[in-house]
Amino acid sequence: MQQPTIFMIRALQRYRDQWQGESAVVAQFDAFLHTQADVFSRSNRSAHFTGSSWLVSADGARVLLMHHRKLDRWLQPGGHADGNPELARVALREAQEETGVAGLHVEGDIFDIDRHRIPVRGDEPEHWHYDVRYVVRAGADERFSMNQESRALAWRSVAEVAADDSLDASLRRMARKWLANA
Repeated sequence: MQQPTIFMIRALQRYRDQWQGESAVVAQFDAFLHTQADVFSRSNRSAHFTGSSWLVSADGARVLLMHHRKLDRWLQPGGHADGNPELARVALREAQEETGVAGLHVEGDIFDIDRHRIPVRGDEPEHWHYDVRYVVRAGADERFSMNQESRALAWRSVAEVAADDSLDASLRRMARKWLANA
């Protein structure tokens, strides 16, 4: 079993201290980190960490969402760690690859965490993603380009995302967090 990184342990502690109402989900992440092997790799076929971006415009008023091709719903950019325990870097890499937006940078510590089940697809069994999300901010150039993982990309008002019941609950939660701290 790989040893949990002290960096991730401390980041989860800071997140728990900031978002005290989410202590139960932090406990799930912490238990997973301490009890499973290969938590940053897809070789753990039952669950693994992923890194995602709350990709905001330079002024912070909008968020860039992608319509995920495989899951057929609007989500934030993100993906597998592929062995990298530095999930902020994973989130930045995925945002760059999935949106093509130039000049992105990560701001701050963990912004949100979400544990969600991924359905069976091909030879990949149903499994859990322990998704760690970071604020990634665009620079002055907000032009994007699609890749094969998405059907569409769109800048949306954060306030609209917070109020849109058709969107994933975790997107609405992140929008509410963003608005509360704006």
